Amino acid sequence: MNHARKRTLIALAAVSLFTAACAKKKVATAAPPPPPPASASPAATPKPAPPVARTAATQSPTATAPASRYPNATTRARIDQLLAKIEDAYFDYDKASLRPDAMQALQADSRELRDILKDYPDYKLTIEGHCDERGSAEYNVGLGDRRAAAAKDYLVQVGIPAPQLDVISYGKERPVCQEHDEACWQRNRRIHIMALAQAK
Repeated sequence: MNHARKRTLIALAAVSLFTAACAKKKVATAAPPPPPPASASPAATPKPAPPVARTAATQSPTATAPASRYPNATTRARIDQLLAKIEDAYFDYDKASLRPDAMQALQADSRELRDILKDYPDYKLTIEGHCDERGSAEYNVGLGDRRAAAAKDYLVQVGIPAPQLDVISYGKERPVCQEHDEACWQRNRRIHIMALAQAK
């Protein structure tokens, strides 16, 4: 009987130890749930918001960049120099097609002018069309317009953006000379390029 009791006590002790060990394992398995709240804290740190604010700040300088779509004084002076070098292109009587000498006059320094104007899309040039005194005022306005358009087409082929080139015809209203001979008439049959006044 003594032996039986000892065995029973040993069995009970073993069961209680086993139970205690199992309880510890359950406590050990119950411990992992606290880490999810720890993982929730990094998710709760919404630091993507500051980068969004930074990108908005970096976008505001780019929004102000297009404000300088007109050249500064130094660049405008260079444009004026180039325009002065580009001679008036002359036309034959009652014609609006560009002669070889007219193309050569338009080509002079027009590539540098093109490179400058591409950086300033709001800056415009005006191509004026002119005629000699012969013919009606109405006819000469149309002829001057065709001459200015021919010059514009040529400059667009060189690479100057078309939206930066305006055309206007003065017909026979603005002659450069008043004599009534072919030498004077030839000087009046022309196109002239000038910078459009900047609106302020």
